[in-house]
Amino acid sequence: MAALRIFSLLVLTFSLLSVSVTVGGHNITDILAGSSDYSQFNSYLTQTKLADEINSRTTITVLVLNNGAMSALAGKHPLSVIKNALSLLVLLDYYDPQKLHQISKGTTLTTTLYQTTGNAPGNLGFVNVTDLKGGKVGFGSAASGSKLDSSYTKSVKQIPYNISVLEIDAPIIAPGILTAPAPSAAGVNITGLLEKAGCKTFANLLVTSGVIKTYESTVDKGLTVFAPSDEAFKADGVPDLSKLTQAEVVSLLEYHALAEYKPKGSLKTNKDSISTLATNGAGKFDLTTSTSGDEVVLHTGVGPSRVADTVLDATPVAIFTVDNVLLPTELFGKSPSPAPAPEPVSAPAPSPAKSPSPSPADAPSPVAPSPPAPPMDTPEGAPADAPAESESSKAKNAAVHVSAICLLRLRLE
Repeated sequence: MAALRIFSLLVLTFSLLSVSVTVGGHNITDILAGSSDYSQFNSYLTQTKLADEINSRTTITVLVLNNGAMSALAGKHPLSVIKNALSLLVLLDYYDPQKLHQISKGTTLTTTLYQTTGNAPGNLGFVNVTDLKGGKVGFGSAASGSKLDSSYTKSVKQIPYNISVLEIDAPIIAPGILTAPAPSAAGVNITGLLEKAGCKTFANLLVTSGVIKTYESTVDKGLTVFAPSDEAFKADGVPDLSKLTQAEVVSLLEYHALAEYKPKGSLKTNKDSISTLATNGAGKFDLTTSTSGDEVVLHTGVGPSRVADTVLDATPVAIFTVDNVLLPTELFGKSPSPAPAPEPVSAPAPSPAKSPSPSPADAPSPVAPSPPAPPMDTPEGAPADAPAESESSKAKNAAVHVSAICLLRLRLE
């Protein structure tokens, strides 16, 4: 009976832990899928990869547009411009209807996702939120002279204090946000951007090998570049590239790029292997990712490399600097696994000294050898040669013993 109670308590504890983990997450695509009024807005969040960025953050407010307002915005501009405009509608703070009407002094400036892209000079990445008379709330660009050109309409969904989704009646327009040119193969100077970002060695290799042409040919459909810094090429463990064949150099450089647009938000939410430009078959020249807070780490199988800075994030092109040269296992082998600890070797029993054989009358009666003393942790009654308990088993037994003692005390009281 006591064991059953203990088991029930353990089940309840794990259930509560799983609930606490689940409640912390959100999926903006699923939230908006519940209403057809936001189908276009939802679709553009997916196309621009903004959905991944929203889902990767723990505290956020999304100002959504209904299909009518979204059509007016999307019908006149390329995808890169639409992404910038929608980034301005993602606030990096939690605002529910109650908080909108309790803003200190009636007005505040709040940071948006657009501010994190590096494309927002000055305060263009901030939004002015003002509690107006008559219960209305206005939104506008924080740029000097900007008007409150958008108003709060209604609440859509809140998961306090994780995500809030609010409807507004019009997009927030920052100066110049709708006039930025769309990136194209001719408009993106990849090597120029890399040189300014401190990746001259990598840029030179792209040009001398001809791989830059491969990069440029994928820009229109999507390109993501992981560029090692000049210091990364000087680090210990970087192979001598002069000893590689031309084909191996090409594969190495192609391994540093993806034939798709994958901004940092998408990298943070990624769970599968990622194919690179060098991928020529299943499981070949792939990358995997892991995250720690806002950091993204790329794994090649030889060694990790941190995504350091964003050089460019403009749909459909993303360029990042990374701390280490990405070394694929196909060219440099897998990272060595730690050697297993050697098995303990028992010292051989010493050979008894030879002596004259006693006569049968003098020979002592045969005596069975004494068994070795059981280990201190061996339960009474267990075989002396039973394997010692693992640390996890000891921890589990200790937990059960403590629970049993507590239950016994309760019954005695």
